[in-house]
Amino acid sequence: MQNIKLRSRVGKDGVLHLDIPVEMTDTEIEVTVTIHRVTPQERGWMSGFFEEVIGGWVGEPLQRPEQGEYETREQLF
Repeated sequence: MQNIKLRSRVGKDGVLHLDIPVEMTDTEIEVTVTIHRVTPQERGWMSGFFEEVIGGWVGEPLQRPEQGEYETREQLF
């Protein structure tokens, strides 16, 4: 028996696609999948980080000044 632990993302369609390489060929195997939702803390974020940070800017409104003209460069090839 071999245990493989991996982290993957469910697409917008709600379908999880898994590509798991195994060292066996041309044989029948049994696979068990355990679904566990990963919390922000398990991904390394401090507890409450998103609640405190998102929308937390209380200073003057941020403005983006004009970016100017894009410089023309020589073609390399």
